Amino acid sequence: MKTLKGIGVSPGYAVGKAIVIREALIDINSSAYTSAEEELKKFQSAVAVFTKKTRELIESLTRSAGKKNADILNGHIVMLNDPFMLSQINDSIQGGKTAAQATDAVCNSFYDMFATVDDEMMKQRASDILDIKNSIIGILCGENGVAIEDVPKGSVMIAKDFTPSMTSRINRENVYAIIAEAGSVTSHSAILARAIDIPAVLSVKNASELIKDGDLLAIDGSKGKILFDPDQETVQKYENARQSYFEEKASLAEYFSRETVTKNGVKKAVYGNIGKPEDAEAVIQNGGEGIGLFRTEFLFMDRPSLPTEEEQFEAYSTVAKAMGTKEVIIRTLDIGGDKAVPYLEIPKEDNPFLGYRAIRYCLDNPDIFKIQLRAILRAAYFGNIKIMLPLITDTEEVLSAKALIAECEKELESEGVLFKKGIPLGVMIETPAAVLIADELAKIADFFSIGTNDLTGYVMAVDRGNGKVSGLYSVQKSAVLKAIEMTVKSAKSVGIPVGMCGESAADSELIPKLVEWGLDEFSVTPNSILRTRKEICECD
Repeated sequence: MKTLKGIGVSPGYAVGKAIVIREALIDINSSAYTSAEEELKKFQSAVAVFTKKTRELIESLTRSAGKKNADILNGHIVMLNDPFMLSQINDSIQGGKTAAQATDAVCNSFYDMFATVDDEMMKQRASDILDIKNSIIGILCGENGVAIEDVPKGSVMIAKDFTPSMTSRINRENVYAIIAEAGSVTSHSAILARAIDIPAVLSVKNASELIKDGDLLAIDGSKGKILFDPDQETVQKYENARQSYFEEKASLAEYFSRETVTKNGVKKAVYGNIGKPEDAEAVIQNGGEGIGLFRTEFLFMDRPSLPTEEEQFEAYSTVAKAMGTKEVIIRTLDIGGDKAVPYLEIPKEDNPFLGYRAIRYCLDNPDIFKIQLRAILRAAYFGNIKIMLPLITDTEEVLSAKALIAECEKELESEGVLFKKGIPLGVMIETPAAVLIADELAKIADFFSIGTNDLTGYVMAVDRGNGKVSGLYSVQKSAVLKAIEMTVKSAKSVGIPVGMCGESAADSELIPKLVEWGLDEFSVTPNSILRTRKEICECD
């Protein structure tokens, strides 16, 4: 049997017949320019139709996948109404372009800006822009696009990319799996696929050319494996696995209110990772015992200027209040180098992952860093907040951050502002340097959190985006496992808690080792919380 490999982004199994989705090529030059006033009216009318259709999708998606996931589409409405984008489209129309040509030109410029940034979130923005562009141009040119809703039962859909609007139109009863040439674990198409519980394999090179309409395929959404023309024995194996998967998912419901305790009575905790305040609701809905990673850099992106202290305070305090007495670990600004924020004017670097980012940028820019620290200290008054420092490589970085926190405490005290003093300060262990001095860091930090994404890349000296060496990017490599074990032991030697944030904390092969070594807290995506808790509860 011929096999294709990709990235498994949404677990589950399926056997079905392929339907290759090919977007129609629209000729944006087919209609002549009328007048600026008329073309602007056409564009505004298309925006109104787009908004109406998108809101209908949001309503439908809210019922099937929840409000949080449906908000991805709401983001499209917000992006399209961005004053800067609208002014550029208006200028382009005034300059003699039709509404379709102006939309194409402006959206392409935004796409190029986001797509060239070596950051997953920015690449997702690029995909969103492409989705918006295709929808608006389709409306302007009278092209309705592919009727995804009408594919027959037992279909496996293949496309170059599944945009959020495409994924949200999938009829879950008829579509058994999706395959795409683009996308990653954190892409919106992957998030929505997991939300509607459909197996998905992304980043499959040339999938829409290698797979033909009607091909019988067997898909493993966990391992990212696609089998062509499986024999009857394989078909039965995959169908049995599909049934077992749904049965297991139903059984996870009993773990919602259970404590995370191993078979021999050792208490652990399963937390959730979030990127914005509204994500906290998903952690609560999935039974999370806290938030192990609040990625604050998302508050700084997609805007023309720095978020104010009040804006940051509002975001952090909203999460703290939502979680009540449960821990909320806020990671300070992890930005710079590969995560471009134009208004910060950080120079482009040849090797951004070894460059000017995270704690290095923050300590060099104390005015920016202190605004965030002040906001966190104030928000901590309303909940159980901890601060976590990213990309630590030296004890001096921790001590310098402590000094800035002390300055902020003095300032807030003199101003008579409510805040919490002496909140716990932890560090992310995500560099080989931090692993090697973990015993020293453990003496000055209140907790550790192991960031396996960067740690794996740095330990194995591998670019996970480079297909030629991506096979080396695995947390199961001996060197990475030893680094994790060393870190846990260093934390345990002085009695501070140690957690792990990222998908590796939900790795069923890794969890028994982590439990054995003594990891205290597992922080995963909200959708992985119950499965992770079950895995831990079944460990000795």
